Amino acid sequence: MIRKAVIPAAGLGTRFLPATKSMPKEMLPIIDTPTIQYVVQEAVDSGIEDILIISGKGKRAIEDHFDRNVELESRLEEKEDLMWFNEMRRLADMANVHFVRQKEANGLGDAIYYARHHVGNEPFAVLLGDTIMDSVIPVTQQLMDTYEQFGGSVIAVEEVPANKVNRYGIVGGKTLSDTILELTTLIEKPAIDLAPSNLAIAGRYILTPEIFNTIEQTPKGKNNEIQLTDSLLLLLKRENIYAHHIEGKRHDIGDKLDYLKTTVEFALKRKEFAEPFRQFLIDILNK
Repeated sequence: MIRKAVIPAAGLGTRFLPATKSMPKEMLPIIDTPTIQYVVQEAVDSGIEDILIISGKGKRAIEDHFDRNVELESRLEEKEDLMWFNEMRRLADMANVHFVRQKEANGLGDAIYYARHHVGNEPFAVLLGDTIMDSVIPVTQQLMDTYEQFGGSVIAVEEVPANKVNRYGIVGGKTLSDTILELTTLIEKPAIDLAPSNLAIAGRYILTPEIFNTIEQTPKGKNNEIQLTDSLLLLLKRENIYAHHIEGKRHDIGDKLDYLKTTVEFALKRKEFAEPFRQFLIDILNK
């Protein structure tokens, strides 16, 4: 059983400068909800309530978001605004959230290595803090189901256009079912002619604790950082790794255009202003 989740959220967010100079990219809101709250909610919806967030310098707002704000709660209670009062209490109590700080930006593999003492000798989930999954069954739950069936680490993947494979970690392997592959290789941002498939790693993982040993042995790769994909390739020599073709849609909030698209899509699902917002978009597009 997967009991713990790790959320790396220590990146500098350079693609969203200048906003991320003083604001964590993981706190960028989709309407009124910070990105990382969606990520934590996915873990909770998958049955995981022990969550470690790997943060970094300038990320204190994330800790504050999942902490109690007694003054705010008292003000809401005085105003008899019970809906928001209950929501603030729920937010603070939704999970047991812990924090550890990555001392320097040294890659995703290095960030996950900071979780070794918290995780111990058990498998754990990894959810990237700037990626939202929109799905009926939580994507982390989908990976957990695959782990229970096959054992070994499980990586979420999705199809991407062939001309974009050089932007992602790409996997290749033997097809076991419509949604499951047994991996034979992983390549970080390969050239198009070297890509083993068009299946890209999609920001969710179930990892066995052996990953910490392979991270220790992983030399710095692209961008002079310890790449998790390189560590997984070492892990593949020791144990089976599986890829799960996810059911759902991935939203990369670290990308400005995807962030705008996500905001529009989520707004159109909100009952309180879906119709007037849809009409606004129609009016804008018809001008």
